[in-house]
Order: sequence, then C-alpha cells, then structure tokens
Amino acid sequence: MAMVLTLAIPIRKFYHLEDLVTLRHLDNMAKVMLATGSIVAYGYAMEVFMSWYSASHWEFFMMWNRMFGPMGWAYWLLILTNIAIPLTTLWSRRLRVSPGYLFFLSFVVNIGMWFERFVIVVTSLYREYLPSSWGTYRATMWDYMLFIGTWGFFTVLFLLFARLAPMIPMSEIRMMLPQTKVRPGGQPADRVVEEAL
Repeated sequence: MAMVLTLAIPIRKFYHLEDLVTLRHLDNMAKVMLATGSIVAYGYAMEVFMSWYSASHWEFFMMWNRMFGPMGWAYWLLILTNIAIPLTTLWSRRLRVSPGYLFFLSFVVNIGMWFERFVIVVTSLYREYLPSSWGTYRATMWDYMLFIGTWGFFTVLFLLFARLAPMIPMSEIRMMLPQTKVRPGGQPADRVVEEAL
C-alpha cells in the first residue's frame, strides 16, 4: 500500500485527478496501511516469541543477534519505520486525509520495507553456525550501483506505463461521474461534483 501511495499522490497532483482520486480514497488507503501495519507488527512479535518459545539456542541467538548484534541498528530502524511511526500516527483522521503527510509516510514505510529485506538477508548470512565463518557485511560500489539502478529501471518502466496506458479505466470513470442532464440545445448541463468524506 505504501508503494501505491508513493505513486498515486504525485500522479493525483500533477495530472489534476483530485476529482477522481479523492480524499476519501486516500483515507481508505491509509486505513488499509494501518491494518497491514498491525498485521506486520503481529508477525514481528510472533517471530520474537517463537524464537524464545522454541527453546532452540540457535533460533534464540539468531533473534538476539538480529536485535542486539552489530547490525541491530537496522532491525530497530525497521521496527521504527514499519510499525512505530505508521501505527501511532494513522489513528488520526486529520493525518489520514493529508496528502503531504501520506506521501511522507509512504516513503518512510518503503524505507522500512527495504530495511526488512536487508535484515533478512544480511543478518541471516553474516553470522552462521560456525564462528570461524563469521564476518561483517560491507556494501561495495557494485551493491550501491545495483540498488540505484533498480530505482532507475522501475522509474522508467512506471513512466512508460503512465504515458502509454490509461491510469484510470473508463468503466470506473463512468461510475464515478454524476448523472448529467442534457439541455434542449444538446449541451450538457453544469456538473457538480461533491466530495463526500
């Protein structure tokens, strides 16, 4: 949902789609983000609980290392950006219908999802079962270039899609527009679009 908001809010602004993508839509997307954030929080809590409940030294060490090891900063940043910030702020309706705040929050959650992948891959590999094979991950120039290249590749594909494909299907626009009455001269009457929240 965060990626949808990251793309929908600028498109809504630059293409003047405020009558079609209303504040009610943004509010509903924020509610979905609140619900999925709660599910993610439950999943993280179960991961910690099961590492303790399993009574496996390996499982417990993996979780302890993920939280308090050399890469623990990434885990706590993940918790802050995926759980703490969204779940404490999205209860406010004023923030849920603010496009500027939702755009900022979508970036925060996207950063958190990137940290989730970083934590899963890096902390699972840099300390294995044998202490002799332990090491520290340091990103190289190629890692950074690949990361920035994926952003560029996605941006190009998205802009091509936005240029060549209709962003909103005609069938949905017909349902959203109010009924119009035709004047005797064949000219349509003025339309009044009400934004109901």
